[in-house]
Amino acid sequence: MNSSSGQSDSRQLQSEAMRDGWLKRYPWLVFVVPFVLYMVVGQFEPTPQAGSPLAYPLVYTLRIVLVVVAIAAVARGYAVFPLRLSWLAIAIGLLGGAIWIGICRLELENRLLAPIGLGGLLGLGSRAALNPFELLGDQPPIMVAFLAVRFAGLVLVVPLIEEMFLRGFVMRFVESVDWHRLPLGEIGAAGIATGTIYGMLTHPAELFAAAVWFSLITGLMLKTRNIWDCVAAHAVTNLTLGVYILYSGRWELW
Repeated sequence: MNSSSGQSDSRQLQSEAMRDGWLKRYPWLVFVVPFVLYMVVGQFEPTPQAGSPLAYPLVYTLRIVLVVVAIAAVARGYAVFPLRLSWLAIAIGLLGGAIWIGICRLELENRLLAPIGLGGLLGLGSRAALNPFELLGDQPPIMVAFLAVRFAGLVLVVPLIEEMFLRGFVMRFVESVDWHRLPLGEIGAAGIATGTIYGMLTHPAELFAAAVWFSLITGLMLKTRNIWDCVAAHAVTNLTLGVYILYSGRWELW
């Protein structure tokens, strides 16, 4: 091995050691940074009706690219959870998708919250409701590219960063000071309640669907003690929901 090659390998090992050192010293970074970045960048997304038709797709694509970079930076930290999956996760994901769609079709929020003066909550959870066929229909290549990015975000990125944030960090953090040492299967009542409340607060427009769905995935977590099952179930649910939205035109769920 020549000296330049040896120096390059040494610098790479030092860089990896420094990165791993940060992740070990501040384990919360692994779970928090990608999700917070996703939420912060999302605040800069324009409405589909504002400005150029390409404004929203471009900002959303940038959002996903930045989050993927963040995931790559902390991915070594995910190794604390051995990678394994069960067929139960797929089944729960499909069931969760059906439940989410079914409850949303009932429009319980409008029927139950509006009459008691809580209808304002529904607007807090409003989404972009972008119809890509209408907005980008005259530019098919761009429309197809955006749909690919949108589904990548929906099915691959969001399930990973949200489950790692919620179950990998938040639900354990409320249970123990040494949260990073707490096995998922030992999360207690406070963590379980936090998981459901989090889902309702972050999805106020689908309040009842979120309450049932997040509780269902928590049940899966407690049974299999495996966060990757939660990620997989979340991905299957989101894929099911995405296909339903394309078929039904319920863009408000998008």
